[in-house]
Amino acid sequence: AAVIPSIVTVEVGSVSNGTFVPTGSGSGVILDMSGNIATNDHVVGGETDARVILSDGRIYEADLIGTDPLTDLAVLNISANDLSPIALGSTDDLTIGTPAIAVGSPLGLEGGPSLSVGVVSALGREVQTGPETILYGMIQTDAPITSGSSGGSLVDADGALIGITTAVGVSNIGVEGIGFATPVEIVERVTNEIIATGSVSHALLGIAGDTAYDSTEDGGSAPVGVDVREVTPGSAADVAGIAVGDVITAVDGIDVLTMDELITALRRVGGGDSISVSLNDGQVVTATLASR
Repeated sequence: AAVIPSIVTVEVGSVSNGTFVPTGSGSGVILDMSGNIATNDHVVGGETDARVILSDGRIYEADLIGTDPLTDLAVLNISANDLSPIALGSTDDLTIGTPAIAVGSPLGLEGGPSLSVGVVSALGREVQTGPETILYGMIQTDAPITSGSSGGSLVDADGALIGITTAVGVSNIGVEGIGFATPVEIVERVTNEIIATGSVSHALLGIAGDTAYDSTEDGGSAPVGVDVREVTPGSAADVAGIAVGDVITAVDGIDVLTMDELITALRRVGGGDSISVSLNDGQVVTATLASR
């Protein structure tokens, strides 16, 4: 009841002889009373016209405010009254097995949004969606997500947004019944910047590195951070005093055990932001990030 009014169908296509002709559809999430709507870049990218269908059946022409292919997010805007913005949640306390509910517009079906129920199956997934496109820090869920659900919501049991449904797992036998959502912290940061400026700046620390491993007492090995292999001269890392051979162990007080986790942490902030970086020698430095 809380979430369905916040979910829209997004139709893309073109106008011919004054009539909108849809060529594809997806889902979207109402962010605010100003009519800003989050969806996926792959839903609206490259299309010239779009319209939005609210859960109560109202239809509005939509303007594309901006897109970000790196995170596969986009923002549309409509001029409408009586909107129901979604409540924002958090992924920081999510655990595997937590209930997760997907609400979207699968297959472009008429009659309003659909709801499917599952759990959080995994956290911090790396998902390759194209030859050169990788999404980091993704939430994996077994709540059924189908074509047309892209850009919809993944919410917790209280109806708060924890992610934007973005991709499904596909193997050589077809869709595998698992889906992936972009964490709400990345959604909030990227959409806020698109709304404010029309574009997105992504943070650049200025290092190259790999996941560092330490030996365990029982003869195994465990990830312990990011081994800094290169530092770009003049970069944020260089100015902050990060050097080759350092191991990054946390960003803003949150443990970073792998290179994927470092990339995910940087996706939550933008160019010009400052972060604290913890190193393996106990030192904590402040880096003011550049823009990619």
